[in-house]
Amino acid sequence: MPLLSVVGAAAHAVVRLTADATPTGGLTINLFWIIVSALNFVVFFALFRAFGSGPLTRMLNDRRERIAQGLADADQARKDREASVAERQATLVDARREAKEIIDRAQKVAQEIRDADIAATREELERLRVRAAAEIEAEKQKAMLDLRGEVANLALSAAGQVVGETMSDARQRRLVDEFLAKAGTSEPAK
Repeated sequence: MPLLSVVGAAAHAVVRLTADATPTGGLTINLFWIIVSALNFVVFFALFRAFGSGPLTRMLNDRRERIAQGLADADQARKDREASVAERQATLVDARREAKEIIDRAQKVAQEIRDADIAATREELERLRVRAAAEIEAEKQKAMLDLRGEVANLALSAAGQVVGETMSDARQRRLVDEFLAKAGTSEPAK
């Protein structure tokens, strides 16, 4: 409180000075009121600092911290977004690579299956061709034998009519053998 005693003494001195001064006309500067106004400002500032600046400072500090935290959060969100974009791109690249590998493997397997099916079909066709050729040859041989037998029977009938004799089995066999020998085969008739 020595400040108040100093202020009080200064105020008394100012009051004495103003009482001694005589107005000279025009604009006068009253030192007393200047000091009183200055003291009022100092008192108001001291009261404001004591009671008003603490909550205001806390409020401003809280706001400053929230803004700093918001900026830090925004910066972290930006970094997280960039990291997620990079991660998403890497995941897409990996997924595309894996999809290409799967497609390539599937195409390779499909080609192998197609080639195996074609080879199996060719083998089956060749087997069927060989079997059909064997069947055709067997049918041809059978037809040739039937035809030879029929020709032999016709020849014997014609020979029997020409000769006018009846043919016995032994005689027919001998004539058929002779006929076949002349025709170029050596198969005996049965």
